[in-house]
Amino acid sequence: MNIINELEWRDAINQQTDAEGLRELTNEKSISLYCGVDPTGDSMHIGHLIPFMVLKRFQLAGHRPVILIGGATGTIGDPSGRQSERSLQTLDEIQANVDALTAQLKKLFLTEGDNQMRMVNNYDWTHKINVIEFLRDYGKNFSINTMLAKDVVSSRLDSGISFTEFSYQILQSLDYLHLYQHEDVQLQIGGSDQWGNITSGLDLIRKKEGSEAKAFGLTIPLMLKADGTKFGKTAGGAIWLDPNKTTPFEFYQFWANTDDRDVVKYLKYFTFLSKERIDELAQKVETEPHKREAQITLAEEMTRFVHSEELLEQAKRITAALFSGDIKSLTADEIEQGFKEMPTFEATKEAKNIVDWLVDLGIVKSKRQAREDITNGAISMNGERVSDVGLEVSEEHAIGGRFIIIRKGKKNYSLVKMS
Repeated sequence: MNIINELEWRDAINQQTDAEGLRELTNEKSISLYCGVDPTGDSMHIGHLIPFMVLKRFQLAGHRPVILIGGATGTIGDPSGRQSERSLQTLDEIQANVDALTAQLKKLFLTEGDNQMRMVNNYDWTHKINVIEFLRDYGKNFSINTMLAKDVVSSRLDSGISFTEFSYQILQSLDYLHLYQHEDVQLQIGGSDQWGNITSGLDLIRKKEGSEAKAFGLTIPLMLKADGTKFGKTAGGAIWLDPNKTTPFEFYQFWANTDDRDVVKYLKYFTFLSKERIDELAQKVETEPHKREAQITLAEEMTRFVHSEELLEQAKRITAALFSGDIKSLTADEIEQGFKEMPTFEATKEAKNIVDWLVDLGIVKSKRQAREDITNGAISMNGERVSDVGLEVSEEHAIGGRFIIIRKGKKNYSLVKMS
């Protein structure tokens, strides 16, 4: 299957500058293409992954991808999708983010082979251009009227846009020109909000290299959940690729809890499963939705890809323990992941009667209620029912010497940290 046909089947194409021309080019030969990310933070989130998964599909189809880290453009800030000016980061902050994103992208996408993904940093060629060169050699090729008409700029005219952010599309255009000239790149891909920047780059290439220059642009649709909300956001914030920001268990759970209406779309976008396997899972969503096989497969594929087989197994182990109540099978580190978002209390390691302990922490409101709950079997500690109102709770009960998990009733969990 031609890569363009595959992307169409996966509903991964929003706009193309020349659909037939790109299809013919990718049929004729292996091409180089690129996608960029600015170092505005020290980790990508799952929304950033979307164009890079498309880049990976091109690689698997035999093409030669280039990942661009925006060490230069990151100092400016892309105004796309924003209604106000971005706060500028220091150069040291940007470099720290460059280092972090480079390591993250290498881990995810760099493999051995003839068509291995290459990584470049646009600071390497941009910092050599002085202001006179910028204005004479490049600025002269951009019409203010055309730039004002771009969505990325026109949407900001009412609220205001600085010359700094206004010039962003020129810098990104320089990237495409440089990669076209020095890396044989003929295609830029990006999110739907990058259409204006991509077409500006194509205009610059044709002005510099001639109107017959074979260069193309492709954007990916804006991804929204079935309820209309933005993909990748939860009540707790973004779903990050950095395990220190979003634990592998949380990452796994995000995908496992995907709405039936979204799961097939996500399987197409984010996994490298075959059309036959995805069609099979889509059928299961229709006929056996209660088994959630599609969601579990999605969660496994994504956690394995972003983290590792080992951390996938850990996430599944935490999930199984929470479902069965077998809390003691978990390590302290696994407890910390699985109960991160649950009510948390701190207790000293000094031994104390269970009734007093529950009330002093605030897990139960009164001693009478605590005694009743224990007597009725409504209190469990680390997965085991507590029946003795005279139990002395101590450090010995803590998993790994750090945590005690209290369950009140069927679903009310509390994490107690021993300090």
